[in-house]
Amino acid sequence: MFDFKLFLLLIPSLLLALTVHEFSHGLLAYHLGDPTPKWAGRLTLNPLKHLDFFGTLTLFLTQAIGWAKPVPINPHYFKNFWRDMALVSLAGPISNLLLAIVMGLFYHFFNYLYLTFTKLSFLEPLVMMSYLGVRINLGLGIFNLLPIPPLDGSKILVKFLPQEFRYKFLSYEFIGFFIILILALSGVLSKVIYPVLLFLTNLVLTYTGIFFR
Repeated sequence: MFDFKLFLLLIPSLLLALTVHEFSHGLLAYHLGDPTPKWAGRLTLNPLKHLDFFGTLTLFLTQAIGWAKPVPINPHYFKNFWRDMALVSLAGPISNLLLAIVMGLFYHFFNYLYLTFTKLSFLEPLVMMSYLGVRINLGLGIFNLLPIPPLDGSKILVKFLPQEFRYKFLSYEFIGFFIILILALSGVLSKVIYPVLLFLTNLVLTYTGIFFR
């Protein structure tokens, strides 16, 4: 059944997670010498510049699997082609991990205020929104680290492959999309991601809660 309240609470977390993820890719690429993200207008925190309809919808439905419009990158501008491409790819998931930690701190802060001042009912949705922020960001980061082209994990893994296999591996992006689709529809992807997501969510909430004990 469609939960309109959950939908409203998910929107800020979804927009923030996807936007920060793609912005981080573009920002690091720009600092490593690639002007392409700036030319494409992607060095912005405006979510409308980054959202992919189906990727956002999938993230909303699964709260773990999703994607945005890839930031255009030209790695030929990089001083170290494979290393810098791996770093730019890693920037998105790392930004989501850091954002999950920030959301964890907000979760405990709002929860503390809610338990202290029970009459402030507006704090309850903020607690839930922060929790969803932790979950969405971790799920997005985990999913994108999978070593399947065109996900970020494939561009990190390729750095450690023998030179003769690197371009060949990345050329499987079209096939990789269908592999991801099959894994998602079969439930295999959920069985891989959700246990890790649950573990990391508990870990983040446990350690961010230390500051509020």
